Amino acid sequence: MSDTKRTPGDVLRETRKNDSKTKRTKVLATVDAMKAKGDPITFLAVARTAEVSRWLVYAEGVREHIEAAMKSQAKAERRTRQSGQDASAASLATDLAMVREENKALRDERDRLKKAVQRSLGAQLDQAGTKDLTARVNELLAAVERITLERDEIRTERDGLKRKLTETEDDLTAAREAGKRMLKQINRA
Repeated sequence: MSDTKRTPGDVLRETRKNDSKTKRTKVLATVDAMKAKGDPITFLAVARTAEVSRWLVYAEGVREHIEAAMKSQAKAERRTRQSGQDASAASLATDLAMVREENKALRDERDRLKKAVQRSLGAQLDQAGTKDLTARVNELLAAVERITLERDEIRTERDGLKRKLTETEDDLTAAREAGKRMLKQINRA
């Protein structure tokens, strides 16, 4: 066991080294996850997905891993094209024609059902008495008023949460600034 005390600079270097390892590990895991999902792998996409700076994805040890994944994806796409798994233009045209026919049939069915519902609603309105309709209108007005009150309460709560968020962000900014000043003072000492 050593009696040597660590200096603030030693602590800072060790912290940065550990942070760097963590971020590199996160980038490598992100590349593997993107590869497994079949997401297109680019340096920018990896940086954004891993939420790290762009320069890190170009760093030695990380860059090579990303380049290998990009090459692997390119080879897989080439094999897919060569094996004939892509659909031909004629096949796509046939599929498009079939989809258009199906859409036309669905639109016709929708129109028939819409007319049937309109006829049914018209018949129900003719059968319903004025008293029933007035009661229903009053129920709907009460529901609108209740929903309006709930909406106003939610807006008030939302505004309060926005204020708290702003205050918290301000506190965080102040804490960061204080931390920076403390680190500067420690490094100067």
